Amino acid sequence: MLGKKTIKGRIGFALAIFLLVSFSLLPFAQILSTSLKHQFDWGNPSLIPQAINLEAYKELLGLTEEKKVEIPAAIQKVLDNPKLPQAKKDAIAAKYTSNSNLFPFGKFMLNSVMFSVGAAAVSLILAVMGAYSISRLRFKGQVIIQRSVLFVYMVGGVLLMVPLYQMAMNLGLASTVWGSVFCLFLIYIVQTLPVGMYMLGNYFRGIPFALEEAAMMDGCSRKEAIIKVVLPLSLPMLATVFIYCFIIGWNEYLFASVFLKQHTEFHTLPLALQELFVSKNAIWDRIMAASMLTLAPIVVCFLFASRFMKGGKTDGGVKG
Repeated sequence: MLGKKTIKGRIGFALAIFLLVSFSLLPFAQILSTSLKHQFDWGNPSLIPQAINLEAYKELLGLTEEKKVEIPAAIQKVLDNPKLPQAKKDAIAAKYTSNSNLFPFGKFMLNSVMFSVGAAAVSLILAVMGAYSISRLRFKGQVIIQRSVLFVYMVGGVLLMVPLYQMAMNLGLASTVWGSVFCLFLIYIVQTLPVGMYMLGNYFRGIPFALEEAAMMDGCSRKEAIIKVVLPLSLPMLATVFIYCFIIGWNEYLFASVFLKQHTEFHTLPLALQELFVSKNAIWDRIMAASMLTLAPIVVCFLFASRFMKGGKTDGGVKG
């Protein structure tokens, strides 16, 4: 019969899904495996380490004890030379006692959290107001705004990077630290706001307006009806939009590399990882451990978002 699945078809379909998932997860498995290997095991093609190495994770998370650096005896003899100027002695000693080989993962993660969470929160607030206006109110140009809200995604970020940076320079913002931070924060909002408005607008149209009318008949204003009726019913989509905006800000590299290149104290994780790859500290287990820790918040976000991916919360809310 047409449409009837045979045993061979089911097995073939399951095998295809298994191969696709395995192919997608293989790079992440390789990253995890390398992050857990010792230096002598880096050349081993097996995904299973011969011995588990957690030193890279402990170092990045600040769980290792600070080791006292000892200056070699030959260098100490040079430092004991009374004819050597004190400035040169300090410069030589600094090369052996400096902690510059440590990757400040916590600081870079805090910067990423600041940019991504802040931009996602502002985008969500603005998207709620904009999406409700488009889906519920009637005004001139509503259709044009509704259909052109995603116009920003028709132009790639590479094309927008140069004019945006020139605008920031002309305004004097890109020449200062906080001006660059403000520009990048604003760009993240502009990148995520249109799709947030589009997603929330479609969701708000699915909520019966009769529920808001009933709230207003009970004495609520329109603003109170939005807060007490629309937003509680929209929690699944609100969480989805926030997580989507957060992920965009968390993974963004292009604009961060332009506006924060000279301001290392505000580097985000994608930018810091790129700098780590080409630095003298490019140790494979440290690089892969940092990559896994950067990936972890994204995985947690998807697992957390799955709790909100439920529909039908307005079913039965209005009688026919």
